[in-house]
Amino acid sequence: MTHKAGFVNIIGNPNVGKSTLMNALVGERLSIITSKAQTTRHRILGIVNGEDFQIMFSDTPGIIKPAYDLQASMMNFVKSAFEDADVLVYMVEIGEKELKDEKFFEKIKNSKVPVLLLINKIDKSNQEEVEEKLAYWQEKVPNANVYLISALENFGVPEVLNKIVEILPESPAFYPKDQLTDKPERFFVNECIREKILMHYKKEIPYAVEIETEEFFEEEKIIKIRAIIMVERETQKGIIIGHKGAALKRVGMESRKDLEKFFGKKIFLDLYVKVNKNWRNDAKQLRRFGYNE
Repeated sequence: MTHKAGFVNIIGNPNVGKSTLMNALVGERLSIITSKAQTTRHRILGIVNGEDFQIMFSDTPGIIKPAYDLQASMMNFVKSAFEDADVLVYMVEIGEKELKDEKFFEKIKNSKVPVLLLINKIDKSNQEEVEEKLAYWQEKVPNANVYLISALENFGVPEVLNKIVEILPESPAFYPKDQLTDKPERFFVNECIREKILMHYKKEIPYAVEIETEEFFEEEKIIKIRAIIMVERETQKGIIIGHKGAALKRVGMESRKDLEKFFGKKIFLDLYVKVNKNWRNDAKQLRRFGYNE
C-alpha cells in the first residue's frame, strides 16, 4: 500500500473561517475562534492521520497590511505557508471579492502546487448568490478547484478532505501517527487565555495582550499552571483586572474550564497581569513570544 503525506496550508483574509475549518478537519479545537480580526497570530499545525496518509494542516493569520512589527511577523508566517505547501487552501467567505494583499493573490493564481478555493459561510446566503460567487471565483482563479462549504456546519468539509488525500504526494509520514500538533502544551494554555481576552475585552486591549506560561507542572490528577498576561500600559492592566479583580477572575475561571476539557485533567490556574511596554514593536520581545523565528 502506498502512503501519502504533505503540508496543506490554509490562507485567506481575517475572519473567513480558517480556524473553524482547521478545527473541523483535525477534529480538535487547536485554533482559537472569535469574531474579532487577527485572532490567529501564529502558524498552527494540526495533524490528521489515516492508515495510508498523513496531512499536516497549517492555520495561518488572516492576511492584512501590517501596522506594527507584530503584524509584520504574522505576515511572515503567511509567506512561509506559500513556500512549503504541497497543497494550498485559499478560503473566502460568500461576500468577499479579493485578498487584502494583491501580491499574495498573484502568488495563489500562479501557484505551482494544487489550489483548493473554498467559498465558506454559504449557510448565510441564498442559492442565487452562491451560484454567482461560484462562477466569479472559477473565473478569477482558474487554476483552483472550487468548493462550496460551511466550516461551522461541517457542510462540504469531508469532500474537501477526500480531495486533499487524492492529490497529496506519495511520502512516508513526517510525524508519529499519534501526534496531533507540533505545538507544546504551554502554547495551548496561552491561546486559551488569549481567546477569553478577545471575547471579553474591547477596542485595543486584546491586541495589546500576550500570554506567557511561566510554570506548567503536570501531576497524575492535576496540572498546576502559572501564567502572565502581558499588556503595554498601566491603564490596560487596570482594565484587564477589573473592579475588585472580577474581570481577571472571569478570564481565569473560563480558561480553567476549557483547559480541563483540553487536557482531560483538573487544572489549577494562577493568573497575573504585568506591564511590558511596547512589546509589539520590540524585536527581542517578539522573538521571546515565538514571533520573528
